Amino acid sequence: MDTHSWLRTLISLDTTSRLSNLGLIETVRDALRRLGIDPWLNASATQPKANLFATLPARDGSTQGGIILSGHTDVVPVDGQPWRSDPFTLTEREGRLYGRGSADMKGFIAAVLAWAPSYVAKPGCKPVHLALSYDEEVGCLGARALLHEVVQRGIRADGCIVGEPTSMQPVIAHKGISLYHCRVHGRAAHSSLTPQGCNAIEYAARLISHIRDVADACKAHGPFDEGYDVPFSTLSTNLASGGMALNVIPAECEFSYEIRNLPGSPAAGIQARVSHYVESTLLPRMRAECPDARIDITPGVSVPALDGCAQTDIAKLVLSLAARQPRKVAYVTEAGLFQQAGIPAIVCGPGSIEQAHKADEYVTLEQLEQCDRFLQRLGLALGQRRQGSFE
Repeated sequence: MDTHSWLRTLISLDTTSRLSNLGLIETVRDALRRLGIDPWLNASATQPKANLFATLPARDGSTQGGIILSGHTDVVPVDGQPWRSDPFTLTEREGRLYGRGSADMKGFIAAVLAWAPSYVAKPGCKPVHLALSYDEEVGCLGARALLHEVVQRGIRADGCIVGEPTSMQPVIAHKGISLYHCRVHGRAAHSSLTPQGCNAIEYAARLISHIRDVADACKAHGPFDEGYDVPFSTLSTNLASGGMALNVIPAECEFSYEIRNLPGSPAAGIQARVSHYVESTLLPRMRAECPDARIDITPGVSVPALDGCAQTDIAKLVLSLAARQPRKVAYVTEAGLFQQAGIPAIVCGPGSIEQAHKADEYVTLEQLEQCDRFLQRLGLALGQRRQGSFE
């Protein structure tokens, strides 16, 4: 099948993160088996989901080294979005292909699957590995399990291309993200007797204000990296709830916040400033009113930054094939996890991140054609390169 046909198939398989992705994974597995490739699946221990890993051997039969082409199979929900066409039926209008996941990121997967038979028929000096993950949209959960098994199996790769939508402009670095959930425990009382209570909402508000103060300090004092559109680390509180009635001092309040950190500016160091304020200032004030008061901060999902540069071998290769200048982005991908596992990574794929997650998500035919040509050039480049080197 060509890229367009593969994309139609992939879009028709509803892999919203709350659902199974096995239909898609098994479809890809069976297609690769027909090429003589035997993928292995890495199944979730708790859900009907799986990752897939397959190796297209080099011409000498070797399976070590080479390049990983990586993509996630899950998509975000379409609930409540005003789509003009069925989000799970690929629809073409004026040079655009509409469907959930067309940009993020089934377009890249479709292009890779359409290209794979040509590489199997005429392999290069290095193998190419295909890595498809689940649950990227809810915290890059599948990629962690997949990479653990890759390491356990002793599989080595020289680099990884993560095909998130970048409009085919190579991304050499991105921020990390860490999520936190905070629950403030005070003491309830009738609102006419405020000294008998400990108002959890008010103390939560003080902490939220401090989180904003830390964010303002990052904005004012850095560290900075002008390669990003937002050139400093950021913090934001995005969900909050508390209280039970208008005339009751609230005993509980909870909220969630995030840190998006620049490479080289670990989220743990930023979070330490929040924790210090809780322990040194906020809790002593609360416990003067209520000895049992407490503040629980629970870390949630954390995805590492991609701390790349244009001088790694994989970056040099992708930059030469894409013929585009590198850039840095604030959104997060699985590339940081590959780097953490010792595999240099870069992000490059068809479509715009501005279309991701929206109603009427689309990828243009032009972007898919660019990706097809990129993969063709990749195959030619790997055919010319010596084993063990991208030089």
